[in-house]
Amino acid sequence: MKSDFVGMSGPKEEANKEKEMCGMQSLNSQGRLDSNREHDRATLILTLTLYNVRKIELSKAAAVFEMFETQIYHFETRGAKKPKNSVDDLDIFVECEVHSADVGILITSLKRVAKDVKTSREDKVPWFPRKIQDLDKCHHLITKYDPNLDHGHPGYSDLEYNKRRAFFADLAFNYREGDPLPHIEYTAQETATWREVYRKLRSLYPTHACAQYLDAFQQLEKHCGYREDNIPQLQDVSRFLKERTGFQLRPAAGQLSARDFLASLAFRIFQCTQYTRHFSSPMHSPEPDCCHELLGHVPMLADRDFAQFSQDIGLASLGSSEEEIEKLATLYWFTVEFGLCKQNGLIKAYGAGLLSSYGELMYALSNKPEYKPFDPEVTAVHPYQDQAFQPVYFIAENLEDAKVKLQNYMIKIKKPFALHYDPFTSSIEVLNTPRKVKRALHQIKEELENFCLALENLS
Repeated sequence: MKSDFVGMSGPKEEANKEKEMCGMQSLNSQGRLDSNREHDRATLILTLTLYNVRKIELSKAAAVFEMFETQIYHFETRGAKKPKNSVDDLDIFVECEVHSADVGILITSLKRVAKDVKTSREDKVPWFPRKIQDLDKCHHLITKYDPNLDHGHPGYSDLEYNKRRAFFADLAFNYREGDPLPHIEYTAQETATWREVYRKLRSLYPTHACAQYLDAFQQLEKHCGYREDNIPQLQDVSRFLKERTGFQLRPAAGQLSARDFLASLAFRIFQCTQYTRHFSSPMHSPEPDCCHELLGHVPMLADRDFAQFSQDIGLASLGSSEEEIEKLATLYWFTVEFGLCKQNGLIKAYGAGLLSSYGELMYALSNKPEYKPFDPEVTAVHPYQDQAFQPVYFIAENLEDAKVKLQNYMIKIKKPFALHYDPFTSSIEVLNTPRKVKRALHQIKEELENFCLALENLS
């Protein structure tokens, strides 16, 4: 979105003069103005420091961004790591987009009003996490579902519920990779809400859920405390998933932005809420809650093929454009959330949005909705419904077929680099040198040799 900063006199006038000079130099050296300038933009990651900050210092920096028609995607201030004057010293992080021709002069202008200006330029490539610890930065929420802000939210006027939600949000925001997962003492009312949801859904699973879900759900009841009178703890469930597919849970404060949520999947991390939906609406929630996560998502993440399917979507999202993120989020919606598949000649549910909603699970397997075969090219651009039941569902021949089709789709996503996930270090490596590619190939070669040896022993 366009920056809402208000300009001030002084630095704006100086920047304007320098901008005019820069434009003249560009015209003299090239002999013409670039007619495609509007489309020639660069993404910048900037850090800078303001000392002894008052409104005027912050306004001066803001005026520079305004002058160069900067699109601000993320603006964050923190207390300076190396303060010189007082607690009013600030480190500022900015993710933004600007005309490529203005990059140099923007940085020069910022250096006149701030200190320690540093930049990394990633043309057309948004920031993405490279190591699992970077997920500590991936917690931006979709605020339209905040019960404090949404008049239609069942808990909007319930002060106690909002206070409880704030408690859960603090736990999630303060969590750091490697910390023990928070243990929650759920209230009697929260457990009663879980009980009603659990009991009704469990009665449908034998006839409506896919075989992979049923197998995992049985194991979760046996090993992770899944039962009517108990809301499972994330620590127990995460340990179970880690042993089955390598997935782990991480506490989330609410519904995350698509980019942050999908990025977590690339590391086999599922961001999971711990709060329950409002007791007045146990069969419906306008946002994810622990009933949706633990009953809908977790059992499918215990299946190896589905876990790989989920990670593939996450890996495809890293460094993708906003347009591609929207398509991947739509694919996720119609598969991981509301996917159907064929099993033994019958249609079964594997999507979490279905498996955690009694009403929509009944509806999806009735004769009312329209069914279409799963085709990523079609599914990625199909409009979806987040306020009512889906009018259209996409059916996969089976989960393996869906995974293969998704992988073929991802190959076509254009990026200026290739990525490799290293499960030993839980990190993403950008394959931008021959040495890195050779190292990745060497790892694959060793694995293939082990598999060949295993086949020889079996024969």
